[in-house]
Amino acid sequence: MAKRDYYEILGVPRTATEQEIKQAYRKLALKYHPDKNKTDPDAEEKFKEATEAYEVLRDPKKRASYDKFGHEGVQGFEGFGRGAYTDFADIFGDLDLGDIFEGFFGTSFGTRGRARRQKRGADLQYDLSITLEEAATGKEAHLEIPRNEACEACDGTGSASKSQPTTCPTCNGIGQIRQTQGFFSISQTCPRCRGEGKIITSPCKVCNGTGLTKKKRNITVKIPAGVESGSRLKITGEGEQAPAGGIAGDLYVVIHVKKHDVFDRHGNDLLCVIDVPFTTVCLGGEVEVPTITGTKVKMKIPAGTENGQMFRLKGHGIPYLGSYGKGDQLVKINIAVPKKLSSRQKELLKEFAKLSGDNSSFTDFY
Repeated sequence: MAKRDYYEILGVPRTATEQEIKQAYRKLALKYHPDKNKTDPDAEEKFKEATEAYEVLRDPKKRASYDKFGHEGVQGFEGFGRGAYTDFADIFGDLDLGDIFEGFFGTSFGTRGRARRQKRGADLQYDLSITLEEAATGKEAHLEIPRNEACEACDGTGSASKSQPTTCPTCNGIGQIRQTQGFFSISQTCPRCRGEGKIITSPCKVCNGTGLTKKKRNITVKIPAGVESGSRLKITGEGEQAPAGGIAGDLYVVIHVKKHDVFDRHGNDLLCVIDVPFTTVCLGGEVEVPTITGTKVKMKIPAGTENGQMFRLKGHGIPYLGSYGKGDQLVKINIAVPKKLSSRQKELLKEFAKLSGDNSSFTDFY
């Protein structure tokens, strides 16, 4: 398939100036860039086609060769139309941020120049160990959090005189310096103010000009019933303070539930093993079973219950987090065999064996 004319692709006349060619390409790049049309392969091809056309027509030598010999005149040139300018920072580095968003989303932000983001403090993590009982009932935890807070000596300004920092003369308060080479415009963080846009001429001696000091903050956190190991609780704004009055980070409390001596947790269900006398499982009866709340409940044991048999106590498990109801408690039976027997007990057991048809010979190892 024959290639289209480069001027036709960009929609400009053959007499178009360099600026007109640049503006035409930018419009097409905004319209067909892969970042904007991730599911449209045709848009990607049109973007590459426009990029190839622009790379030829923006270069005086390539353009002259193309005007004279057509596509054959630029076959010796390499590097165009092969993924060049795939990053918006390369294409629109010297454009206003509002213009870029307007081209992409049809929205004008009504401002010139790049807006500097307000700084945000770092997030913090606190690892909290709790018991299984506390996970089942919930609790209030009192935490001591070491973090950066605004320096009281300078009111967080970082300046010894508490005066506001002055505008950086190198970047004029923008926080970035820009170098332009033809169509390309590269922005870098200002080395003098480190992107702050302001400089402190007389730093505070307490915080060394950072505006922050290390302190310990006591906070109370409500641990909801039903949490499990790995649960994360987010406390907004309780992380590190940001310098110069920026936004504070968040605190994440990570829950670690300790292993229990009696209960094993399985989701919202609890499992425990109880010893039941041999006579009870034979004759049937009632036993007391511990629960996670500390109380004991009575549970019926049917006659003939086998070792390892499971019973379920409805609603005696862990509450569902953020919802109603609880899991169940599973009770596993372990038949307790007596280690020592009296002479009378042995006599009765032998008689029981005989009545049961058990003709085994019994040896006394006691």
